[in-house]
Amino acid sequence: MHRNFSRRDFLEFMGRGMLVASIFPNSLLTACASLEQSTFPSLTPSSADALRLASGLNYQIVATWGDKISTTESFGFNNDYLAYFPLRENDGLLCVNHEAPFPLFVSNHKSTDGKKSKKQVEQEMDATGVSIIHIRQEAPGSWKLIKDSPHNRLVNGRTRIPFSGSNKILGSNTALGTLANCAGGQTPWGTYLSCEENFHEFYGDVQYVNGKRELVYKDGFQWHEHFRQPPEHYGWVVEIEPRSGKTEKLVPLGRFAHESATVTVAKDGRAVVYSGDDAVNQFLYKFVADRPGSLRSGTLYVANLQEGRWIPLALDQQEVLQKNFHNQQEVLIHTREAARLLGATPLDRPEDVEICPRTGAVYLTLTNNVGKGNYFGSILKLEERAADPLAMEFTSSTFLAGGPETGFACPDNLAFDRKGNLWMTTDISGSAMNKDPYLPFQNNGLFYIPLEGPNAGKAQLLATAPTDAEFTGPTFSPDGRSLFLCVQHPGEQTKSLEACTSHWPAGGNSLPRPAVVVLSGPLLERLTGTG
Repeated sequence: MHRNFSRRDFLEFMGRGMLVASIFPNSLLTACASLEQSTFPSLTPSSADALRLASGLNYQIVATWGDKISTTESFGFNNDYLAYFPLRENDGLLCVNHEAPFPLFVSNHKSTDGKKSKKQVEQEMDATGVSIIHIRQEAPGSWKLIKDSPHNRLVNGRTRIPFSGSNKILGSNTALGTLANCAGGQTPWGTYLSCEENFHEFYGDVQYVNGKRELVYKDGFQWHEHFRQPPEHYGWVVEIEPRSGKTEKLVPLGRFAHESATVTVAKDGRAVVYSGDDAVNQFLYKFVADRPGSLRSGTLYVANLQEGRWIPLALDQQEVLQKNFHNQQEVLIHTREAARLLGATPLDRPEDVEICPRTGAVYLTLTNNVGKGNYFGSILKLEERAADPLAMEFTSSTFLAGGPETGFACPDNLAFDRKGNLWMTTDISGSAMNKDPYLPFQNNGLFYIPLEGPNAGKAQLLATAPTDAEFTGPTFSPDGRSLFLCVQHPGEQTKSLEACTSHWPAGGNSLPRPAVVVLSGPLLERLTGTG
């Protein structure tokens, strides 16, 4: 059952949580020492066109839109989710999602120009998808892009990608490219999961009127004008092997605006994947694999919070699905419709999911739902029965609500550090930023939320983003002393190249550029217990 969760409730829960801690590895338990009692100066909100940091933090740019990663390929645009895969002690592969192009910057397409040329669409396709880059730590907290590394590659809007298993969708067993790549996940067997979110903006979507399939094109990037691709080929989770670049779209995980694909492992070794569907009044999903080491088959479930149960989206188990769909693939292609028929709980833009390393509790950001008067969003906490990800029953509660009292609005991405403390980025849209009711929060930020000690459950602002931008994809290096972070869409409200609303990071009259940065410093080491 879903209930409100006060800060007092949270503190009481954290005391009880130690009772179940014995089921988690000692390496995680030892990382949960008490937060240092002294406080530190968190930032005040700001509207400055700068990446501002609390005292004791510094940042370095790792990769920027347009950087050459090979003789023929460049780092993509609007970087989002990040995942780090070690190669050796100080080297690793950083997988970076690229969510969407900004046509004015990427292809020099102006809204008054009418239709795009094929070349302009191809420029946008090249800048969307996933960049895999080889990076090296040259000193603590100092990382360098190895531009000539054979590991560097793109999986973008022009890469031919197969569907998993023997699936054919609209007569094809492959899709042209991946796009709308938002959040994602990592598997225990070393692959990267990239989520296709707002896919409808590229090749449109489909609707059925009197049983007839119709294409629907709304405002978007107009790729369909030059590349007629079935919308059903997009909206999937893409699994990528970082070293080889081998890819496939995982049909069993369903088709919707995947914000994340967060993986945990059950006691029997099978992977369990949690995904939010980032749109108003959409749902939270869980996929349970059939066997260890693979996501190619399994069962997709959707959450009913009122009843505290997971509902299988399985044609052979649901009479209502049998009346509305011909086969299981059709159910998965139309996941949203199937979930609604089964009585799933509509949520306020369910986005990123992270799992607490201490307790196994599932944390989900609900960004907002302006249509329902929820402007500030919240973080939902879900506890599986007996802390078992295979459980079919759970309880849920509001862990922390956004608003002036808590100092943040529109929570988006989450990450846990080695001590089990929560880190969060926010996503106030560029069109709403620094306007009522978001004026008190000003630019988007990075927040630290300790889960124990005197400040438990209190969000503390550690970084503010440049104009129009948001931070995305927070992920820690293996030693916990570096925090990789994306600066996405600075200057996205720009209407003319002669009057950019941001000039970050170069300043002056330069074009704004999304980038991956790395945070380090004594404050980070103190908060994460890595100093």
